[in-house]
Amino acid sequence: MDEQALLARSRGPVTRSRMARDLAALGVRDGDTLMFHTQLSALGYVPGGPLTVIGALRDVLGDAGTLLAYSGWNDQPPAELGEWPAAWQDAVRAEHPAFDPVLSEGTHDNGRLPEALRHMPGARRTAHPDSFVALGARAAELVDDVPWDDPYGSEGVLGRLVARGGRVLLLGAPLDALTLLHHAESLAQAPGKRYLTYQVPVLDEHGERVWRTYWDVDTEDGAFSYGQAVPEGVWPFTVIAQAALAAGIGTSGTVGAGESHLFDAAELVRFGVKWIEEHIRQP
Repeated sequence: MDEQALLARSRGPVTRSRMARDLAALGVRDGDTLMFHTQLSALGYVPGGPLTVIGALRDVLGDAGTLLAYSGWNDQPPAELGEWPAAWQDAVRAEHPAFDPVLSEGTHDNGRLPEALRHMPGARRTAHPDSFVALGARAAELVDDVPWDDPYGSEGVLGRLVARGGRVLLLGAPLDALTLLHHAESLAQAPGKRYLTYQVPVLDEHGERVWRTYWDVDTEDGAFSYGQAVPEGVWPFTVIAQAALAAGIGTSGTVGAGESHLFDAAELVRFGVKWIEEHIRQP
């Protein structure tokens, strides 16, 4: 979308100060521990792009606040690596670069903001390749020394976000972007939960490349068979989030030109666990 179209949508430039006012009106507060997801084009014309958005968020959060985003690893070997022909597996294992929290590029799937945050002075990233990046007063508490297996569980970054009274902001991003609901999937006691096992090269304590294996809930196709409760072609998190909003969980408003939503993390996870346990039945 060109600049003129974006300007028309947002009725003028969405400057740092304008965005900060909109964020405060939505309910973002000084001192918040805030995970965010952004669809930049939905906001309208933002002069300065990602740095303007991050600057506005930090203006509202203040020195006591913390920003958190999902980073991932854009070049992580696929979960299906173990199913490839042996010769192909051997070639990948021999030469695939190790995940490096400093150098490895984050996934392209979540837009430009997580990478911009990762490059900010003082930002911290998990040593786990299914990575998160944080900046601010509680960054170390959120991302240091995360567990290797079950990274979406209670001891992982999202569990820590919940335990610390964190919140989640969809800044022009669609409801299906709510990564936090993978934590609800990890906690939910419902039949047919699916897990994936990943094989990844990482750096050991001596800086040497080694291959390790970890398991996690299936975040690629969904941890459960949602077909009985979710329309075909719709990501289940959209349905869960819509139900949460209808139940009065979360607030909605406009930031720039973008429809935005703000959730209390613990409240959304409780709702998500309950929804999953009520709607997922034995086939």
